Amino acid sequence: MAEIIDLYTVDREHTGKTAKRGEPLEDGTYRMVVHVCIFNSKGEMLIQKRADDIVRWPSYWDVSVGGGASAGDTSREAAERETAEELGLHIDFSDRRPVITVNFSDGFDDFYTVEADYSLDDLHLQTEEVSDAKWASREEIEAMIDDGSFIPYQKDLLGYLFFAREGRGTWNL
Repeated sequence: MAEIIDLYTVDREHTGKTAKRGEPLEDGTYRMVVHVCIFNSKGEMLIQKRADDIVRWPSYWDVSVGGGASAGDTSREAAERETAEELGLHIDFSDRRPVITVNFSDGFDDFYTVEADYSLDDLHLQTEEVSDAKWASREEIEAMIDDGSFIPYQKDLLGYLFFAREGRGTWNL
C-alpha cells in the first residue's frame, strides 16, 4: 500500500491535499522531507548505507537518517519517526528546529543535527531500508562522495552541517 503524503504551497502552507508517495505532484504543490545528522563527541557523523534494493540511491552511503514526511506529520514528528524506524533510536525532537532547510524542485528538506555518543550496538537497523551504519569524519565522507559511494551531496552543505552540529548559526557572535 502506497504511503500518503501531505502537499504544501510554495510558502510551506498545507494545501489540505494529499498524494501517494512517489507519484508526480500537481503543479504548484510541494512535499516535505527530513534528514537527521547525528554527531558524536569526536565530531564524526553517523552514516548509514542504504539497502541494496531500495528505490532511490540503493547501496549508497547517506547521512544518519532521511525520509519523507507522512500525511499528518510535522517536520519534527517525521524526524523522530524516521530516526526510530531506520536506526531504532528514540530521540525527542519536540524542542528542536532544523539547522537548515534546503528547497528542491518539488519540496522542502529539513536537516536536523543531534549530538550523542551512541554505540553502533545501540542501533536496530530497519533492514528494508538500511544495510549498515558507521561513524565517519567529514574528510571520510567527502572522499566517499568523490569515489561515488556516498550520495552526491554538495560538500558545502555537509561542511555547514558539521559546523552547525554545535547549534551554531550563520553569524559568529
